[in-house]
Amino acid sequence: MQAPETEAAAASARPGAATTTPGPAADRPADRTVAGARPTAPATGRRPAARKSRRLGPGRGVPFGRLLGPALLIAVWWTASAAGFLDPRILSGPDTVIATAGDLVADGRLQGNILISLQRAGLGLLFGVLTGVAAAVLAGLSRTGEYLVDGPLQIKRAIPSLAMLPLLILWLGIGEEMKVTVIALGVAVNMYINTYASLTSIDSRHVELAEVLGLSRWRFLRKVVLPGSLPGFFVGLRLGVTSAWLGLIVVEQINATSGIGYMMFQAQQYAQSDVIIVGLVAYGIFGFASDALVRAIERRALSWRRTLAG
Repeated sequence: MQAPETEAAAASARPGAATTTPGPAADRPADRTVAGARPTAPATGRRPAARKSRRLGPGRGVPFGRLLGPALLIAVWWTASAAGFLDPRILSGPDTVIATAGDLVADGRLQGNILISLQRAGLGLLFGVLTGVAAAVLAGLSRTGEYLVDGPLQIKRAIPSLAMLPLLILWLGIGEEMKVTVIALGVAVNMYINTYASLTSIDSRHVELAEVLGLSRWRFLRKVVLPGSLPGFFVGLRLGVTSAWLGLIVVEQINATSGIGYMMFQAQQYAQSDVIIVGLVAYGIFGFASDALVRAIERRALSWRRTLAG
């Protein structure tokens, strides 16, 4: 009979028998590596560096930054005039224009003509905005209104207001009514096109929600229609302001006896380029200022939007 120690030794000596070597390496499962796994970098105690995002927008706005372009244009004009590149008989320099403007202000001609031009442009803009918005609301909120209004206004859109001058002169004469009507027609088309497009692009789910909530017609107009149509309204208003100034320039040179355009037309007869440039500068200042005013009102009225314009 063999002792137990002898049997254990004989079993371990057999070929193919598995043997285990005790030790600290066999007791740590964390040191085992799985086939195909990537080795991990040793922990250093530092967080990975955050990836810096790239700015894709236009950047932060600068106060009065829109004046940079006109200021650069005036600087180029002044430099070219001082260097002698401009013929004063064709294009007067800024110093001559400033002196001429001072003379026109001194004798009262510039202020009187500006007031008359502002009155014409203001009346045309007012009537055009009211007419265009009313037509857009009628066509945008009613199928019957759309069928009756949209077609004629699309036809008018294809016909320039200046092409209707002979007919308007035949109907209204050459007085103030004709001038204001020409301005109002151009403004009304711009207001209608943009406001109507904004109204018809309101999400139908908002309308369905208003119906489910049982909103009255007035609350529906105030809560859904008005906010949804404001972006298009302001786009149309900006284009309408520009159209008002363009129409004013034309009508004031047709048998007019006052206004900035009349002053420029008279200066053309006597080859006074400085007076013509004074009129152009006045048109440009009023156009730029009116557009900036509409932008400021739009920014305040639509402050809930987050756009690239800021």
